[in-house]
Amino acid sequence: MRDLDDLFAGLARSRFRRRFALGRREADYLAQRGLDAVLAHGAEFVADRLAPARPANDGRQTPWRNHPIFVAQHATGTCCRTCLARWHRIPAERALSAREQAYVLAVIARWLRGQPEAATAPRQPDLFRD
Repeated sequence: MRDLDDLFAGLARSRFRRRFALGRREADYLAQRGLDAVLAHGAEFVADRLAPARPANDGRQTPWRNHPIFVAQHATGTCCRTCLARWHRIPAERALSAREQAYVLAVIARWLRGQPEAATAPRQPDLFRD
């Protein structure tokens, strides 16, 4: 596992990883449910889809959108076991420990907290709309 400052410096240099940002739908979901609830979903996703030694559909198990966790996983290289090995130095072909799962969630939480304030703020009602 990597130091988070070092990891995020590396992610910032990746053109592919840098292009990810929460869309309006994911930002609204995060704002409505709150970070704690979204991270609880993330813990379930990590345990079910990433933690097994050989996850089903590895490399294709993480959707690209429709939940803030999914976007964060792609942005942080926590989307599949290959990316975990490459970006986080967590070997594939063995189940993730509880400590490694907590690390993955910490990476995701840091990325979500770093999203622009406007993107995660609740949407204001449009007073000029019928």
